[in-house]
Amino acid sequence: MADLPQYCMYFSPLTDAALHDLLQATETRTYRKGQYLLRKNQTCNHLFFINAGLVKSFFFSGDKQFVMRFFAENVLFSVFDSYTSRAPSNCMLIALESTTVTTIDYDSMAALCQAHHCIETFFRKLLSVATTKMMKRIGEMLEGKATERYNQFAAENGAIMQRISLGDIANYLGITQQSLSRIRAAKHYLPKGK
Repeated sequence: MADLPQYCMYFSPLTDAALHDLLQATETRTYRKGQYLLRKNQTCNHLFFINAGLVKSFFFSGDKQFVMRFFAENVLFSVFDSYTSRAPSNCMLIALESTTVTTIDYDSMAALCQAHHCIETFFRKLLSVATTKMMKRIGEMLEGKATERYNQFAAENGAIMQRISLGDIANYLGITQQSLSRIRAAKHYLPKGK
């Protein structure tokens, strides 16, 4: 069960008053499969916490789609470069299945950070983790071989892999769907113990 207060406390302890104010600033929204949470050239105005569902972060370069991340239950995320800079986003967010999120808008979060030092600390830690994960993601794409990227993706996302299309996995890995099929077939037919 997704639990926003528990998620927040994982990053940084919050006072009862801060947690109360944070929860008062949230709004719950539901998106149908295929519905956008954020479109290209919109400024990202929200933090999103997934209560149920699955979301993809992606962009296009020409006609090629690049998937940056998948977000499932019990994760707080945003398109942080747009969110923090207040600039239009090149990335888009789309629901891959019926998805319910708890949102916190930018102005509310700014006011909460101003009012509660513990929320400011939480937000700073959240940004730090998001930045670290994005740098790791960029490193994987630049340095890792496709098979290594697939193995790492499978290890880190095993719980949600069945919910993601092969096309989206291939776009995440930066390979064709045919290459992904070959990698999956080779992994399936490895001798035992390998």
